[in-house]
Amino acid sequence: MKTLTVYSKPQCHLCELLLDELATLVDASIPVEIVNISEDPDLMRRFGLRIPILSCDGQEISGYPLDSDRVRAVLATQVN
Repeated sequence: MKTLTVYSKPQCHLCELLLDELATLVDASIPVEIVNISEDPDLMRRFGLRIPILSCDGQEISGYPLDSDRVRAVLATQVN
């Protein structure tokens, strides 16, 4: 099963909006991991102000605003 990862920071309103939109696209069987980039200097350098970033198995698939069509396409190709 694939895992969706949201790179985020606390108090990020765009991150919250992306997570709200994402919740309407995925069901409970799809794990969504939230990674706080402020706890990792390497992630801070990598993503900085670009958050939120949504990735699936290490591949960036969207930022904000959420690309719903791309998320659906990635989930449709998912192999269980």
